[in-house]
Amino acid sequence: MIQAKDLQPQELSALLHFYADSGVEWLLEDAPIDRVAEFAAQKVAHEQTSASQLAPQQRADRQQPARAAAATQPLNPPPVAMPNVDAVAAAQRAAESASSLADLKAAIESFDSCNLKNGARSTVFASGDPATRIMVIGPMPNADDDRDGLPFSGRTGQLLDRMLAAIGLSREAVLLTNIIPWRPPGNRMPSPAETAICKPFIDRQIALAEPDHLLLLGNFSARFFFGETGTIHSLRGEWREVTVGGRSVRALATLHPQDLLGAPATKALAWRDLLMFSQAITRG
Repeated sequence: MIQAKDLQPQELSALLHFYADSGVEWLLEDAPIDRVAEFAAQKVAHEQTSASQLAPQQRADRQQPARAAAATQPLNPPPVAMPNVDAVAAAQRAAESASSLADLKAAIESFDSCNLKNGARSTVFASGDPATRIMVIGPMPNADDDRDGLPFSGRTGQLLDRMLAAIGLSREAVLLTNIIPWRPPGNRMPSPAETAICKPFIDRQIALAEPDHLLLLGNFSARFFFGETGTIHSLRGEWREVTVGGRSVRALATLHPQDLLGAPATKALAWRDLLMFSQAITRG
């Protein structure tokens, strides 16, 4: 077995990136563990315990083919997915019932009609101060956000903090949020159906916060609000008017901090956008 100490730095970096893209979040053990063998042993022990607790006649019944097939079904199957059109309508009702951001947070946490919630550890809601009337909106939580229950955690959040500080802002002085409140498995892009289900919540969040300026981070966020299919490089650096919740808001798109971590040379582009954003919020 190849060990980490035998890998070149670039090989180790590629391996770690592969693990991250596959959804691996934690490497906790000092020594390798054969999880397959461990699971097989647990399964055998469980079957032996279950068999010892059955009466003789019950054990005979269980050996029948039909009963055996039924026994292979999961004890707690996941809830059946609601049809997308019904889930969107349910999300709209839940969002419209919220008269404050606190109400909306509670409504999203109790909403069970989006399958993304089943695989997420946390419901990640907005943080910061809505009174500043500045919103910074990303696409969806990453693994750090999902673990901490806060938007823009980990390295991505640290870089965003530095980006905001460069124009005299902080995460406490803006409202930070994501379009999607639950981390998709493996950090994949949300499907169109999942996005449609989550849309009423971000629309209502903007309507309640009443921002004057939106800073949109990354491809997904820019496409979501601008209704276009270009890349962030063609959508960034230009103020646009977007209509959300019946009101018009000025929005500027720029690169997501994760984009900058992967391609540091693009920081110059993000800096231009941040200066443009700073000038606009200073003028009011």
